[in-house]
Amino acid sequence: MSVPIALPRIMRIGAGAVADIGEVVTSLGLSRPLVVTDSFLVGTGAAEQMIKNLETAGLSPRLFDGTVPDPTTASLEAGLVAIREHNSDSVIGFGGGSPMDTAKALGLLGRQGGKMRDYKAPRINVGPALPIIAVPTTAGSGSEATQFTVISDSESDEKMLCPGLAFLPLAAVIDYELTVSMPPRLTADTGVDALTHAIEAYVSKKANPFSDSLALIAIGTIGRVLRRAYTDGHDAQAREQMMLAATQAGIAFSNSSVALVHGMSRPIGAHFHVAHGLSNAMLFPAVTAFSVRAAESRYADCARALGVAAEHDSDASAADRLVRALTDLCRDVEVPTPKAYGIDKARWDELTPLMAEQALASGSPNNNPRVPTEAEIRDLYAQIYG
Repeated sequence: MSVPIALPRIMRIGAGAVADIGEVVTSLGLSRPLVVTDSFLVGTGAAEQMIKNLETAGLSPRLFDGTVPDPTTASLEAGLVAIREHNSDSVIGFGGGSPMDTAKALGLLGRQGGKMRDYKAPRINVGPALPIIAVPTTAGSGSEATQFTVISDSESDEKMLCPGLAFLPLAAVIDYELTVSMPPRLTADTGVDALTHAIEAYVSKKANPFSDSLALIAIGTIGRVLRRAYTDGHDAQAREQMMLAATQAGIAFSNSSVALVHGMSRPIGAHFHVAHGLSNAMLFPAVTAFSVRAAESRYADCARALGVAAEHDSDASAADRLVRALTDLCRDVEVPTPKAYGIDKARWDELTPLMAEQALASGSPNNNPRVPTEAEIRDLYAQIYG
């Protein structure tokens, strides 16, 4: 049985790669990109430098800096106006997961129109869409290499997973030097997010040999260097390795799937405005403990790749070591519980049934080794509150 594999057509990887953005866009026959970014990268001057690089290559870019964290359908409206006014022939997502997700959504809506809710799962979107070029500035989301975008519905607060090749970037420019200024909290949250991608891709019911190989490599790298990047953001070797691992994990889950952690994470982000990487980290140890016996050998492989179990350890022992290692990692990088984050318990309890319903509806829990009931999801939400 064949497995469909999808990758960006062009990938530029390494220190200084962002300076090649003009060459990349030109090589694709494009000339009028809309650069989708956020106010932070405008403030640092990085967005201005991106525009200069594109203009130096003879292109006609326009800047849109209206991206918001965990983008919403309302936040897309100004971007669509910018596409029409500029007559954009492409979209560059420049930033973390939110600018890249915004760029992907704008690429589809800018060509097809309609509402974002028209494109949510289970619909598979194959286009047409404006070409997307992704330039990540964090080492976590992997969005530069995935065929998904996640947008929250401003009316219902549903965090919508929208899949399909229409959202796969045509090109990705991956420059670890853009991540050196990431603060420790963001480094930790995005790093644990990348590890979640890799492990969920490997244990998913949709796993395959192609995704497996990349997932295990990413797990091993993240296990070696995430704490280093968190402790010393100027550790260039750690930053470089984390950036590559995040992309590898993104490719892995894009060609396999994510699972229960992500299914439960999206409603937390939608209703409590917790950053995606952080909400994943809050869930990761507990959901792994819930799932581990249903795919003991696969989780054992992850433990060995992470470096917390030996080849001679039994699968049961190795899988248990993985759960403990994830708990230790989240402690070491100071991942808060929802309670410690400041989420009100009464509000958490009130929304738990709705979050459980939305988690199941997303489809991701069906890819989990142990498919949960709605009641089990509610119990897990209660368990992680703290």
